[in-house]
Amino acid sequence: MAAVMMVVAPHPDDAELGMGGTIAAMITSGSRVIVVDLSDGEPTPHGSLEIRARETAAASKVLGITDRIQLGLKNREIFDTVENRKLLASKIREYKPTILFAPYWDDAHPDHIEACKLVEGARFYSKFVKGDLAGEPHYPRKLLHFFSTHIRPRFEPAFVFDINNTIDQKMKSIECYESQFKHNPKNAEIIDAIRGEASYWGRQVQSSFGEPFVCRESIRLANVSTLTEL
Repeated sequence: MAAVMMVVAPHPDDAELGMGGTIAAMITSGSRVIVVDLSDGEPTPHGSLEIRARETAAASKVLGITDRIQLGLKNREIFDTVENRKLLASKIREYKPTILFAPYWDDAHPDHIEACKLVEGARFYSKFVKGDLAGEPHYPRKLLHFFSTHIRPRFEPAFVFDINNTIDQKMKSIECYESQFKHNPKNAEIIDAIRGEASYWGRQVQSSFGEPFVCRESIRLANVSTLTEL
């Protein structure tokens, strides 16, 4: 049975920015990847609901994503509430991911901070045996955090995923969001910066490109082949 991974992003493009290369690699390896966009990301200066929907569909196609969910929360007003925890927990119980991915907890954008708290809360709610949530209880084994931040925090990653084989897919998926990067002069340099950051993290693990992840919990290795690849 294929492994199931769930990536929760505050807005369309956050998953691609933070871990697009890893998503492409997971899909190529045979994993089922579900991307949950908490909001539609609008309004933005050069976007619209229709434009963002087309861009998201195009980016998903580049990465090979076939399961992408729009949770329907309001951009700029994402909050870790009981109602929203239950809404996301219902998706966790429906798809039963082994690994859950969420934004890093330290950011300038309030939506990203709240999204992190929301995912942590929903993960816990998803395992409740008694309550009003549909489906069987499920608790993802690990919660990993990716980086799509508006600041440059200092951190030590738990690991860096090698995306040397998927960097082109990552960059092409980001370029699909023309309304956010190509048509917005303030964000024009972001694409080059993202590639530069991927190059930096790749060099830390003797590769060309990489994506960092952190985890509040210890990570278990049980396969010698995995150990020898460190």
